[in-house]
Amino acid sequence: MKPDFVSQVDWDILVKKYANLDEVVDKLNNNYPVQYLIGDVLFLNTVIKVDERVLIPRFETEFLVDELIKEINKLSFKPRILDLGCGSGCISIALKKNVLGDVTGVDTSSDAILVAKENALLNDVLVDFINCSMFDISYEGYDVIVSNPPYVSYDEEVGKEVLYEPAIALYALSDGLFYYKEIIKKISLLKSKPFIVAFEIGYKQGDFLRNFVLEMLPDYSFLLKKDLAGKDRYVFLVLNK
Repeated sequence: MKPDFVSQVDWDILVKKYANLDEVVDKLNNNYPVQYLIGDVLFLNTVIKVDERVLIPRFETEFLVDELIKEINKLSFKPRILDLGCGSGCISIALKKNVLGDVTGVDTSSDAILVAKENALLNDVLVDFINCSMFDISYEGYDVIVSNPPYVSYDEEVGKEVLYEPAIALYALSDGLFYYKEIIKKISLLKSKPFIVAFEIGYKQGDFLRNFVLEMLPDYSFLLKKDLAGKDRYVFLVLNK
């Protein structure tokens, strides 16, 4: 009965959780994400609850956080960290568990903030989650800004399983670049700029962002990193001393 594309580990969890496996298999065969059926995912050393209110954390985002932890640990002080578009809270919570610092996560979705707060309790960490637009909060005073914002262009093809995830967390105007441009513009106006800025990006967006950062934030070093598939996936900006 187990679909071939479902791992044995995931299937064993589903067998224990659901009495009606026919319904489960029907959903799986219709591309419903197994993570939503299970109800949580492992993310670094955290357990993150997920459902249709939030985007499912990806392995690629784990790498973003892992690399950011390394950069934060180079700082000689306890930073204030701002996670823009926090969704399930996976980035905020993983950072809080792995670095010394105060973490704030913001999201425009009230449903996502509820999930993020549940996940903070689940992982026994204290994160300040705020329900507001990422552009309505002041960036002033934050030492680290991180964001995995919506970056899929509206005309881009996506997998069928993505159709069950909240569109607000996926799609962005301006060929998927809207949020990066607005965040970078807002940072450029700060009196006291963050020491580190980190983004997960679409694999075609690196060259544009390099040029945009050079124009808007010339006092930052720009580092573009690839994911395990060899595609541009991460941008790290480090303030030049």
